[in-house]
Amino acid sequence: MLILSFSGAADNVSFSSDIPLSLTTAVQIAEQNRNEITAARARAAAAHQRPEVVSAPEDPMFQWSVDHYPYSMMDEMAKARYDRSLMIEQRFSLSDIRQHRRRAAEAQASIEDFSTNRTILDIRYEAARAFYMLLESRRMQQLTQRQQLLATKLVEAATARYSTGSTTQADVFTAETEQSRVQARLTATAAEISAAEVMLSASLGLSAQTTLPVLLPPSLDGQPPSIERVMAGVLQHRPELQAGQAAIRKAEAEAEVMRAMYRPMLTVGLGAAKSMADGNGAMLKIGISIPLWEASLDAGVAEADSMLTMATADLDAMQLMLQGEALAARAAVIAAQAEQQALQKQVLPRAELAVRSALSAYSAGQGNMLDVITTTRAFWNVETELVMADTALGLAWAKLERSMASPRSTP
Repeated sequence: MLILSFSGAADNVSFSSDIPLSLTTAVQIAEQNRNEITAARARAAAAHQRPEVVSAPEDPMFQWSVDHYPYSMMDEMAKARYDRSLMIEQRFSLSDIRQHRRRAAEAQASIEDFSTNRTILDIRYEAARAFYMLLESRRMQQLTQRQQLLATKLVEAATARYSTGSTTQADVFTAETEQSRVQARLTATAAEISAAEVMLSASLGLSAQTTLPVLLPPSLDGQPPSIERVMAGVLQHRPELQAGQAAIRKAEAEAEVMRAMYRPMLTVGLGAAKSMADGNGAMLKIGISIPLWEASLDAGVAEADSMLTMATADLDAMQLMLQGEALAARAAVIAAQAEQQALQKQVLPRAELAVRSALSAYSAGQGNMLDVITTTRAFWNVETELVMADTALGLAWAKLERSMASPRSTP
């Protein structure tokens, strides 16, 4: 089941309130519609233009100057009253600073690409979480409706026994109280569904007034991947680690940029001149900068080296943290599976048998309504726990997939 993988562009999917919505389609719609992803991709596209900007040579300088304008002159010099020149000047670096700046900008562009992937994963996880929350709310509503039918049967059973004089009116009141409690819960569930629908609509990048269709429960079968696969998945796919590696490359390039500043700049100028004495002529200018303030350059290099050390340490710390997060997510899936299976296969069948037995005995004139209500509430609690356990298992799977940044797989 492909849920959170960002490899490749999402298929162009359309939303319809008449077509049941699957989890896979929901996360694809979120990736397609959410403006946060559009902004992240635009930021990455802008970053990819930066290498050309920072690695370009300096613009040539076009200069026209009056080199000498005398206050007085002889009549025979009237046609050449002043010395003037026209020159084109260009500066050249005597180091590889432009290439290092390009490398730094390219690394920053890679960081933005990986940040975009992280944004996609986060938004897909948000969509999956909102999907499960709405699915739980709707299942709770269906469960409460079934509970309402059972509460009605309790009232009917108590009324029947009271009419024959085999119980007191207190049993009828007790059953009716339970029926009212379930009705109040059903009203509250409707409001919870509305809130969950708004959250899912927002997570999918849709209007809050969007009418959402029936949700298709995803399959939660299968075992989580092995510890080795989880660890490898984190190292291979997590965009945070890939961005950290790009940050190291950027820091290395920026350190080289600072070291390149120890090398001087060469200035070359070529032009034409005209003087009062000699007439037309040519001009050639060659200059070289002197990196005189070494203390400033040393500080810049030390700063760049410290940033490189920081980027390396950040990556190492992040790798340990993300691997721990993924292993914890795997353990959460295993725990959620154990609880869900125990509730579904062991606890719920026994609770259902207890309710049937208690209700059958009460209808036959045995026991009291309070015992039936206690048994019924225990059954309803188990049903509620099972719905919540299904949601917890789905969220645990989504968290594991987010932690591995890869689609759900088997060992």
